[in-house]
Amino acid sequence: MAEIGKDILKAKALLEAGELVGLPTETVYGLAANALNAKAVAKIFEAKERPSFDPLIIHTDSIQKVKDFVQYIPLDLEVLLKQFSPGPITVLLPKKAIISDLVTSGLERVAVRIPNHPLSLELLRSIDFPLAAPSANPFGYISPTSAQHVENQLGEKLKYILDGGECQVGLESTIIGFENDKLTVYRKGGLSIESIEKVVGKVNLKEHSSSNPAAPGMLKSHYAPKKKVIFIRDFDAHPFDYNPDKVGFLGFCEALPFLKTEQQFLLSPNKDLNEAARNLFKGLRFLDQLDIETVIIELVPEVGLGMAINDRLKRAAAK
Repeated sequence: MAEIGKDILKAKALLEAGELVGLPTETVYGLAANALNAKAVAKIFEAKERPSFDPLIIHTDSIQKVKDFVQYIPLDLEVLLKQFSPGPITVLLPKKAIISDLVTSGLERVAVRIPNHPLSLELLRSIDFPLAAPSANPFGYISPTSAQHVENQLGEKLKYILDGGECQVGLESTIIGFENDKLTVYRKGGLSIESIEKVVGKVNLKEHSSSNPAAPGMLKSHYAPKKKVIFIRDFDAHPFDYNPDKVGFLGFCEALPFLKTEQQFLLSPNKDLNEAARNLFKGLRFLDQLDIETVIIELVPEVGLGMAINDRLKRAAAK
């Protein structure tokens, strides 16, 4: 199984040797490899059992380094990078030839971000290549928000996990780029749409794709537990179809009176959407490990980070 620790030099040496490393970020833990090493990148797809048509995000530590890997940065996207990086924003940019088609799934644009985590930034500053790093989980399953989650899920597929504690945002990054000359959000995430629109004005939202996604993390079914997931409205319509001893509940702030407390997980009793985002994948993972058959989910208010939380909940139920 993988070793968990805080040794940046060890992580650096493994990455330079073409190995995989678990990478802490503010969003979720990544499965990192040298983005300029095709064999190392191929190990990511193999370890995650990720389809080759789903592109990866590359990570670096400065806007200046971003420019090493892309042809140019449109003004609005550079403004957003300067405003919100390091942070949970990923931009889609025309790639230079140095970035292989394996990373971008044959697309002409590459997804790039600067993570906001002291360990990952220190590691990125110590190496002379960017890191390709999708979430460190089996493809389609719940994203990891701790080093232990990575070890539990992929511990046999990598040698080292850099332990940066619990992820402080808990949702993947927001992905934005241009489509038909209009700023477009391809994935809702840890930076709210409202925050973006305060800086650059109105943006479009791209629909999910069942195949050939234009950006990472766009598939309709994603972030899902192994248990069956239903919305609370569907449960309310047919409550007698379910054995209450075999049902769990993921709610926003209030428990269900007819279920045992130990079968429920509340994202934020204080109605704090930031806390709810941090707890989302932890809650799904907790319920998925119980001896139950069905997870009932409740959507949160559709404002701020609530839009991204609900996006993940809907995709968890899309199987």
